[in-house]
Amino acid sequence: MPTKLLADLLGRLSTALSAGIGIRRAWKGEVERVPRRHRSALEEVGRRLEAGDGLAAAFRSAGDTFPPFVLGMVEVGERTGHEAEILRDLSRSLDHAVRTRRALLAALVKPALQLVAAILVVGFLIWIAGSIRGLDGRPVDILGTGLVGGGGLVAYACIVATVLLALAILLRAALASWRRRGIARPLVDRVPLLGAATRASEAAAWCRAASMAGSAGLDIGRLVRLASQVAPGLALDADRVEAGLRGGATFAESLRGAGVFPAAVVEGVAVGELTGTTPEKLDRLATQFDEEARRGFEAAAAAAGGIVWAIVAGLIIVVIFRIFSFYVGTIQSVMNSR
Repeated sequence: MPTKLLADLLGRLSTALSAGIGIRRAWKGEVERVPRRHRSALEEVGRRLEAGDGLAAAFRSAGDTFPPFVLGMVEVGERTGHEAEILRDLSRSLDHAVRTRRALLAALVKPALQLVAAILVVGFLIWIAGSIRGLDGRPVDILGTGLVGGGGLVAYACIVATVLLALAILLRAALASWRRRGIARPLVDRVPLLGAATRASEAAAWCRAASMAGSAGLDIGRLVRLASQVAPGLALDADRVEAGLRGGATFAESLRGAGVFPAAVVEGVAVGELTGTTPEKLDRLATQFDEEARRGFEAAAAAAGGIVWAIVAGLIIVVIFRIFSFYVGTIQSVMNSR
């Protein structure tokens, strides 16, 4: 289920439960609110609720409709008697993720438009080259690509379409690799600006999830496992963290031993353990890392825009020099013919 749709659904359920409305009655109203492609899954949840199952078990009957972290936290809510509060916090967390994603996409709009403009400019130059003739009567290849006129424009459009298709396939493969924690993650980590922003985003997601789990009263082992489900890029070894805890290490020391967290997370957890405010400290850290990730993604988008403009500027310079060379050559040919 799309994140925004899920956030709204959980938010409404939280409001209904807080108002004293039973979960079965509240759920019936949700089925008609969602798009048709999700109704069968929600109807299955409704049938399980009517059969007496809890909300977590009913959610699991819907297959992959609900992400693992949501399933885990809903189960925590049922066990602790804080379903309404957990659903509210989940809704806010998911809604925050949606806003962050939209901000990133908005930052990418300008570079994308610049790239489209560059592609169109090249196409225009190829087309207009068909109407420029040299002394020999042949079209002038302004760009030196061998593509001129209408035929060249068609060939260029085919090349662009092929490249875009290849990029789409590559992007899909990269996303799949990202979800499987494959080669895409270490490659992105090495990209300037983007790698740091991605790591900050993962740290923010983990801290926010851990804060929610801690506020719900989960033990540290369960907290680590649940939080890691929303930040798989950290590749946190939960067994190693639990082994450290069983060996007498503090939570902060166990996280430091995992070797995947920024120093700020370890230091914040250490302070939280001393003051008994670990969930609150994690929540503040999540906000800090969110801001760091936002700035990093915006800087990466600005850098991408700068690269596109540099390509366009280089293209313009090439065109100017080629046109200049064409006219100089024409003048020299005329002078030599005399």
